[in-house]
Amino acid sequence: MSQSIKINFTINGKRTELTIPPYMLLIDLIREELGLKGTKPGCLEGECGACTVLVNGEAVNSCLYLAINVDGKEVITVEGLPVTPEGEIDPVQEALIQHGAVQCGFCTPGMVMSIKSFVAQCNKDNIIPSPDEIKKAIEGNLCRCTGYVKIVEAVESLF
Repeated sequence: MSQSIKINFTINGKRTELTIPPYMLLIDLIREELGLKGTKPGCLEGECGACTVLVNGEAVNSCLYLAINVDGKEVITVEGLPVTPEGEIDPVQEALIQHGAVQCGFCTPGMVMSIKSFVAQCNKDNIIPSPDEIKKAIEGNLCRCTGYVKIVEAVESLF
């Protein structure tokens, strides 16, 4: 029997302490231990991006990321994106909706989180990305419905 490990981290703004097995994946911690189902298990091989979350602001595939690695860190899932008291959603989500860049929705949570990380980095570096740079930024997110054109347009509208 393997030893359990205590971890302390913040998820969606809430300080959390859990005791977990050392081999637990972050996606399992998020979905099974915390009940946050917005993070989707897709390929479970790091190829589709459906499981993307932010760890200390960086987009990571939670299906490949050991949960013990979030000890002392901040994790944000799609459920952790702010909604204003007036019901306004995150600008990335709004841009995707306004540009018709959401169809079946399976990739959407991971796509949103990848785009959030990318936009934050561009803003930090004062860069307005080209369409090719946007495509490169989202290439780890597989979308089977949209053809990516509307997704790229949505991201462009954020700058």
